[in-house]
Amino acid sequence: MKSNPNGGLVYSTEAGRMCPGCRQPIAQCRCAQPVAPPTDGVVRVFLETKGRGGKGVTVVRGLGLADPELTAIAKKLKAACGVGGTAKDGVVELQGDHRDRVLALLPGLGFRNVKKAGG
Repeated sequence: MKSNPNGGLVYSTEAGRMCPGCRQPIAQCRCAQPVAPPTDGVVRVFLETKGRGGKGVTVVRGLGLADPELTAIAKKLKAACGVGGTAKDGVVELQGDHRDRVLALLPGLGFRNVKKAGG
């Protein structure tokens, strides 16, 4: 068994690598649990063009979901709109202007307080 000079167990012959935060085996680590970003309960849908060479991107913020659930919602929205996109940092981005379609789809996915934001 190796020990970290700062006091935490880093490796055990029984369990392998250990998490320095919760001191559990990496497979049972409680520190790496997905955490949903904080939200005010309002899902905002808007068009963003900054930093994209003038091309519009539909941005959905305020979903309040952890990464696995956010990725699943993004996949459903991309398929419904027939476009590409991504889900990262608590935000879903869809290529192009699909605000109206997303506003219609989100209540069916369980989001009741959905608003169109921006101009």
